[in-house]
Amino acid sequence: MKLICIGRNYTDHIEELENEKPKDPVVFIKPDTSVLLKKQPFFIPDFSNDIHHEVEILIKINKVGKHIDQRFAHKYYDEVGLGIDFTARDLQTKLKEKGLPWEKAKAFDGAAVIGKWVSKDTFENIDAIDFHLEKNGNIVQKGNTSFMLWKINELIEYVSKYFTLKIGDIIFTGTPAGVGSVKPDDILTGYIKNQQFFSIKVK
Repeated sequence: MKLICIGRNYTDHIEELENEKPKDPVVFIKPDTSVLLKKQPFFIPDFSNDIHHEVEILIKINKVGKHIDQRFAHKYYDEVGLGIDFTARDLQTKLKEKGLPWEKAKAFDGAAVIGKWVSKDTFENIDAIDFHLEKNGNIVQKGNTSFMLWKINELIEYVSKYFTLKIGDIIFTGTPAGVGSVKPDDILTGYIKNQQFFSIKVK
């Protein structure tokens, strides 16, 4: 199982980090060791002083596919979830300045929160899903998949040009604005509409 992550897929997030708007989706990989185990807290790693939360809609691939046409992409997933792409922002900034890959800042152990899954049939329109993240009971990130630069089926078409998608692979579809630092004892709770999909404690 691999985690295929999309960066810079919401204009407001691109602007808050003062990044350049990409012409194609920005893609990076997290290994399975980056998945935070169920019911475990997130431990801030000792190599970073600025870990950011990035809440994202997730898609779980349900069959093997390569060079998937956008018209048929909907056949390759049945479930939608919510998660966090934790990012060591200070380390990422240093790596970007040197033109180096981001993996150390994005793919470290515990850097991927995966909440519960629901059927995609739960939603009237997969491209109009409201979601948000609360930190200590306050909403810090709000998004809707209608604001994605590349919608879910477009992402499946794009990433399958480069990577064979396998059963159980997960696509992190990008984060909206509002990313910010986490501190010990923070409680992060993610929602799609008004349904809770995860709640984790930071240590």
